[in-house]
Amino acid sequence: MTDYSPILCVVGARPNFIKIAPILSALRSDPISMPARLVHTGQHYDDAMKETFFRQLGIPDPDVDLGVGSGSHAAQTAEIMKRFEPEIDRSKPEAVLVVGDVNSTLACALVAAKKGIPVIHVEAGLRSFDRTMPEEINRILTDQLSDLLFTTERDAKVQLVKEGIRPKKVHFVGNVMIDSLTSALPKIPKASDVVAEQFPELDDFSTEPGSYGVMTLHRPANVDDPEMFERIAQTIRDVSRRIPLIFPVHPRTQARIKQFGLEMLIGSPPRPGLPTGRILMMPPVGYMEILSLMAGAKMVLTDSGGIQEETTALGIPCLTMRENTERPITVEQGANTIVGTDPDVILSEVNAILQHGGKAGKVPELWDGQAALRIARVLKQRYGKDRAGLKG
Repeated sequence: MTDYSPILCVVGARPNFIKIAPILSALRSDPISMPARLVHTGQHYDDAMKETFFRQLGIPDPDVDLGVGSGSHAAQTAEIMKRFEPEIDRSKPEAVLVVGDVNSTLACALVAAKKGIPVIHVEAGLRSFDRTMPEEINRILTDQLSDLLFTTERDAKVQLVKEGIRPKKVHFVGNVMIDSLTSALPKIPKASDVVAEQFPELDDFSTEPGSYGVMTLHRPANVDDPEMFERIAQTIRDVSRRIPLIFPVHPRTQARIKQFGLEMLIGSPPRPGLPTGRILMMPPVGYMEILSLMAGAKMVLTDSGGIQEETTALGIPCLTMRENTERPITVEQGANTIVGTDPDVILSEVNAILQHGGKAGKVPELWDGQAALRIARVLKQRYGKDRAGLKG
């Protein structure tokens, strides 16, 4: 058996990397100094992009890589459970820490709970109240399995208590994604350099602050249905006639563009998608690069949960192309507006931003870059004693 570590930390996909980086750093810093092992399930199986995120976020190489890869929700979740259980038996941790709402989060929480190992959930209590979203199922079940629940906003505790979670299990600590953002901002490249790296000969696309928008799109509900995706693609092209768009394309989205024959509407990497160069499609970019693009943008259009939070922290107007959000604080206090997929609504909000500057909002309480340290202090109190000693 390897050296004992009281906390076994799990990651599986890009959003997890951003959340785990400051937690590992806080656990290993003075005066916390708690050993922690990192397990990467391999749910996100793009090795090059994983290496980019790990390097940019300062995450050490995983102690264990389960190498699960892709599959349906059921197949992927089952495979993670099968491969994670022997690691639990081998390392015998005091607790398993999971973050976010991906399949790895639920799968590893379920294995730990059935083995009698306490589960720690970072980013607990977020709800969209839309159970057609697989992430919503993952969130609800992980919270029910958890012994310690760390929340990004105060109202999350209210929701958790409604669901039968004992209040003493819940700790409001702030948002670890903002810890990573705060640390990264002084080091991000120029947006012009990000574009030039992909398109070295492109000289007619402005990356001056406020001269372009950023687009991300990957939710199955938006890209897996051909009629829905075609409608969104047409809307994207209409938006691009008002403001140029930079569009880092998720692999899933790129596959659907090709499958549904949408290249003529929004183009295909590695060249500008329209003859006018108004949609600049590019392959997925690293964490520093997407932050750079967003920080200089006039607006961001997305269906990503994490980007709703990052744009709120940056004060950049965000239009979320979903019917709901599990992060309502980004709408109530931040820069986010829910626009769904209705073209008229999206274009109306785009026009409002272009004419009036859009919604900047404010940064929510405790989104101050110190959330991971608050988490580490709680874990130190609970699990930082002698392994053979008393539980906190």
